[in-house]
Amino acid sequence: MNMSVETMKLATMAALLACSLWSAAALAQSTQGQQTPSAAPGAARSLPNKSSPYQPVKIPKHAKTFYEAYGGVDKLTVRRTASGNLIRFSYRIVDPARAKALGEKNATPYMLGQRSHALLQIPVMDKIGQLRQTGTPEVGQEYWMVFSNKGNLIKAGDRVNVMIGSFHFDGLLVE
Repeated sequence: MNMSVETMKLATMAALLACSLWSAAALAQSTQGQQTPSAAPGAARSLPNKSSPYQPVKIPKHAKTFYEAYGGVDKLTVRRTASGNLIRFSYRIVDPARAKALGEKNATPYMLGQRSHALLQIPVMDKIGQLRQTGTPEVGQEYWMVFSNKGNLIKAGDRVNVMIGSFHFDGLLVE
């Protein structure tokens, strides 16, 4: 009787092993049939898009239209300099009458980091003065101003608000 119990155990184990091998082979064949020619083994897979679908990478079209009507400007860009100690805000004039307030020397520009809540100002050099362009705006001309980012408080990818007098440009992406 002992012999038959051990034989039954061995037969059961052999059947389980055969069943597992058969199911593994069947699974391998089914996945091979579903592969497309471009999805060959070892082919590079494309990585998913890392940007959020809820935050626009660039300024939305309705915001561009608003800034043209509101401030007489377009092509708003915010970029860090190579060292990161300065951040350049530039814009192009489309309506000089509306954009006149942006170039006034009396209007003090500020940049507010939305993440860090850092408030940046334009540095004043002894012989040069403020690091910004002022004067009468001309159509199609690009103007700029540079904000001090000492301590690297605002980084690339952050969103900032630029305030110049009564003008507010909100949610600009730092490149």
